[in-house]
Amino acid sequence: MMTKFAELGLNPKLVTAVSDAGYETPTPIQVQAIPLVLEGRDVMGLAQTGTGKTAAFGLPLIHQLLNSHDKRQPKSVKALVLAPTRELVNQIADNLRLYVQGTHLKVRTVVGGVSINKQISMLANGIDILVATPGRLIDLMDRGSIRLDTATFLVLDEADQMLDMGFIHALRKIAPELGEPRQTMLFSATMPKLMAELSKAYLTNPARVQVSPPGKAADKVTQGLYYCPDRGAKITRLVDLLRHDEQALSLVFSRTKHGAEKLMKHLVHEGFAAVSIHGNKSQGQRDRALAAFRAGEARILVATDVAARGIDIPGVSHVYNFDLPEVADNYVHRIGRTARAGADGDAISFVSGVELGLLRDIEKVMKIEIPVLGGKRPAEEKRPQRGQGGGGGGGGRRGGGAGAGGGRKPRGAQGAKPSGNPGGVSKQRRRRRPRKSA
Repeated sequence: MMTKFAELGLNPKLVTAVSDAGYETPTPIQVQAIPLVLEGRDVMGLAQTGTGKTAAFGLPLIHQLLNSHDKRQPKSVKALVLAPTRELVNQIADNLRLYVQGTHLKVRTVVGGVSINKQISMLANGIDILVATPGRLIDLMDRGSIRLDTATFLVLDEADQMLDMGFIHALRKIAPELGEPRQTMLFSATMPKLMAELSKAYLTNPARVQVSPPGKAADKVTQGLYYCPDRGAKITRLVDLLRHDEQALSLVFSRTKHGAEKLMKHLVHEGFAAVSIHGNKSQGQRDRALAAFRAGEARILVATDVAARGIDIPGVSHVYNFDLPEVADNYVHRIGRTARAGADGDAISFVSGVELGLLRDIEKVMKIEIPVLGGKRPAEEKRPQRGQGGGGGGGGRRGGGAGAGGGRKPRGAQGAKPSGNPGGVSKQRRRRRPRKSA
């Protein structure tokens, strides 16, 4: 089995770039996908988050662009990468920029929430690789500020999230504008039924690459849940768990934007260094919050599901589902924010009576029964209709449009309630293995 990037047939400049970035050996998804992409095959990759999907499509894509000597044309794009949220777009672009160091290739991004005029100016002379949210890309297409007929590579990253957020209509408008013949790569952590339809519509005889069963969490994530009768009990439990390990880097999910902001302010009032990101925050505010969390200046980040796909911070040791997500697959993505880069992690959920049905959906997707760490199982309550409160601070419409860009409000799983720290269970585990410092 191949164990070195040099053995995958990549351009020597790329091998040097990944070595300089600290990559030693390719991950399983990279070993399987890179040779197929280099052959020109369409690829559908299924892998849990944190397994190196960006390099799996990015490295062979860049390799092929390096072998092409086509000059950039005004407003043109050679390769298009679509992702559902601003955070994920920025993360992908940051990785791709590492790979193109020392080459002539340019990587740029277009997302909502920032000046479109600056993006129009940036696109004027043409670029090599564009990473974009669908909403803002369509805005630029409608203004005649970008041409996609020169793009012969299309990557759909976190495609299941794009489907869930209603981007299928945007994709139907974007895809026909791309050049032909086109190589298309679709990557996802889960495999909903619509994914097969998406594959048939946009991929030609794709090679399927899968390194873990859809719906499976990272092996080193320890899951657990606490039953809580109401929102107040959730807050009390969350605060207790956070105080148990105040140096941990913790990501807390709330289902709604309002709930996330309210919870963050409560944690700050309790003396924690906490920040938040959600759809009501400007791009600058979101970038600053993520920077503070990444640097460890803020130990707690409260977020809606808009962040579930776009945070790649190896030091996150705890994920708390303050509210369970309304879409079971999103649970996989949330808890995938911890136990990254080979580290261990804890994923704790708080479950109220109106969330018992959501819990059943999650356990069905995960094919496990999540251990109960404490609390008395509440009586099951009927879930409120969208737009009404409930769910221990949840309820409300599934929004999450901030990541879409372009001022649109795509349908989709907006926020998820923050998750919890493993309290006593973590304490016992730490006797066996010390927690890595964040």
